[in-house]
Amino acid sequence: MIFYDSPNPAPNPRRVRIFAAEKGIDLPSETISIVAGEQKTPAYLAINPRGQTPALRLDDGSVLTESVAICRYLEALYPDAPLFGATPAEIGAIEMWIRRVELVLMEPISKIWLHTHPFTARLPIQRFPDYGEANRPRAMDAFAMCDAALGQSPWLAGEAFSVADILLLTAVDFAAFIGVPFPDDLGHLRSWRQRMSARPSATA
Repeated sequence: MIFYDSPNPAPNPRRVRIFAAEKGIDLPSETISIVAGEQKTPAYLAINPRGQTPALRLDDGSVLTESVAICRYLEALYPDAPLFGATPAEIGAIEMWIRRVELVLMEPISKIWLHTHPFTARLPIQRFPDYGEANRPRAMDAFAMCDAALGQSPWLAGEAFSVADILLLTAVDFAAFIGVPFPDDLGHLRSWRQRMSARPSATA
């Protein structure tokens, strides 16, 4: 296998790195520089026509893209210490929070990034800064949703650490990088982030 990675602050490759670190999986990798535009070169587009990272080329030459799909594949290969849940209730709760982090939190964050951040100003796209800023309250509401959940249990999807926590950490850290930190008064989220950031995998 070859894992096509991109360094921080790219959140999606980081999801896979943290997941692999939690599982103790050594992934042979190749770095694709987003800053240098390597994800849009013909060589990489032959691997992932969408021109995004991460991607995982399997031993048979087939390619998986999308970070959660890659993590699910790794979970199937290395099922011990399950991060997608061990019981039907855990599996359902984790899937629910995967969807919420991606669709309720990361979606508005990505709009803010795409339409307002100086880095994306150089992309060959039409930007709508007002629209980007209009997504900021949505991100704040999503942070509050996560804070409320973390007030009910130690981890986002319940009593056990899971891939949902990995997705949330990468979302929270990326949001802070682009200037969208969560409010200081969200104490449950703040405490959780401190615990997450202290895990060795967080530096992967």
